[in-house]
Amino acid sequence: QVQLVESGGGLVEAGGSLRLSCAASERTFSSDIMAWFRQAPGKEREFVAVITGAGGNIYFADSVKGRFTISRDNAKSTGYLQMNSLKPEDTAVYYCAASTGLLLRSQYYQPNFYRFWGQGTQVTVSS
Repeated sequence: QVQLVESGGGLVEAGGSLRLSCAASERTFSSDIMAWFRQAPGKEREFVAVITGAGGNIYFADSVKGRFTISRDNAKSTGYLQMNSLKPEDTAVYYCAASTGLLLRSQYYQPNFYRFWGQGTQVTVSS
């Protein structure tokens, strides 16, 4: 069982930055695929970014490309989502997710393929 704990959310003005962290309890975190999703009120959970175990493959949703970066420190079993140039439409609860198994690229973007989830952290961007 993998436990994920997010931190770093908060309230920020438009144009500001936040860095989210996702700490994993698993010692084999380095081989996991780690992703970030977000869910705004009344909307479905949507893909934000994903990074494979060795960091060799990284993909972003078009809506955050060029503004967000994803990274991981396997020695600390922690993943990060750096969010810059935040917009009010980025307001949502952000979740990190992990898959201990292999996924096809088409599966990276679908929440159903991730077995482990954090509790979520609220990000609110004011205009």
